[in-house]
Amino acid sequence: MTKVVIIGAGSQFGAKLSRDVLALPALRDCEIALVDIDGAKLDRVHRYVTRIAQANNLPARITATTDRTEALPGASFVVTSISVGGAAYAGFPATAEVEIPRKYGLEQSVADTIGVGGVFRFLRTAPVQLAICRDMERLCSDALLLNYTNPMAMLTWLHAAGSSVAQVGLCHSVQNTIRELSEYLGVPEHEIDFQCAGINHQAWYLRLRRNGEDLYPALRALLGDPATVAKDTVRFSLFDHFGYFVTESTKHCSEYHPYFRRTSELREKYGLSLREVAAAQSLQADHRAWMQDPDNAPLPSLALSNEYAARIIEAMVTDAPYKFYGNVSNAGLIPNLPTGCCVEVACLVDKQGVQPTHPGPLPVALAHLNLTNIAVQELAVRAALDKDREAAFHACALDPLTRAVCSLDQIRAMFDELWQAEAEAGLLF
Repeated sequence: MTKVVIIGAGSQFGAKLSRDVLALPALRDCEIALVDIDGAKLDRVHRYVTRIAQANNLPARITATTDRTEALPGASFVVTSISVGGAAYAGFPATAEVEIPRKYGLEQSVADTIGVGGVFRFLRTAPVQLAICRDMERLCSDALLLNYTNPMAMLTWLHAAGSSVAQVGLCHSVQNTIRELSEYLGVPEHEIDFQCAGINHQAWYLRLRRNGEDLYPALRALLGDPATVAKDTVRFSLFDHFGYFVTESTKHCSEYHPYFRRTSELREKYGLSLREVAAAQSLQADHRAWMQDPDNAPLPSLALSNEYAARIIEAMVTDAPYKFYGNVSNAGLIPNLPTGCCVEVACLVDKQGVQPTHPGPLPVALAHLNLTNIAVQELAVRAALDKDREAAFHACALDPLTRAVCSLDQIRAMFDELWQAEAEAGLLF
């Protein structure tokens, strides 16, 4: 029996991923082991997922535990989607990672994967993710780690540098962006032949074709359509000046660069709102019913989402090849990016595991845009592995947006204030 362990399962995502697994015929007799440190949330998801399996007469075994070491033995796949120290996007420490930089004039957009907020989220998350890897090495050394936890690039790099587990990082950016490009171009998504490569949230569509025809001229023509450009201001600006379309949304993309949100005038020009972090987490309306009443809420159909994880598991179980875009360690895949950094490339998966493709070198300007963010990621990973506070500061000081807004003295003061706030809460080394 295939065993899938989901760590951080006491969430909307835990239920979504479980439903994806149950939707695939080859996996319907598997064991799904749900793990979360919040017993109450875990219990609700466990009851809800059990109902889905029973309502569809599936033989799957659904278990739940707050202790991952109870679930890991015998696992073939381990999925992580966790938040350390508080809710992912509400309350402390998320509030501190947005509001303290704001005092120094730094307006981040999401603050979870790059920048000062991304570095501190990584520093508080890294010890837990590494501990999970250590447990996997001991209890299920042959299992594949499928990580959804952010910051994706930093954690993928950390897992490779600090453990021996087989792993791949999974995101939504590539598939979401190709859907958006389909809408902009008026071309059915399934008819677009594309190649994408770079780093997480900053990967580039190196090829866009339909039946052999290059779609980039049609996309470039849209630069003359203000209504279309207004939907995606930052990415169309990058496309205009660098020649390639990039993954991730305009909002999130804007904090990876120094060009778009360093002043209020620029934020207004590109239609970028300020980041607000709620004091407490609230559920989206469509999830509220089942989270409040998992025993009686209407059950969804067994339809697959656009997440890759379940299809990857299916491919390894059935040996039916599947192509997806994954975050992996750069072992010559993109030769003009550093060896060992995290790159996002097309991957093939079957019974032999995940096999990244080799897209080759990026256009030089695109590689250098990636390198500005890779510098931050490398120093953050070094800080976590070596428990080096100064390396963490250097990661923040080299962030493209941060150094465009703040002086070094301001960055030092900001860093010290945020470090004190999170260290006092026991979140940092």
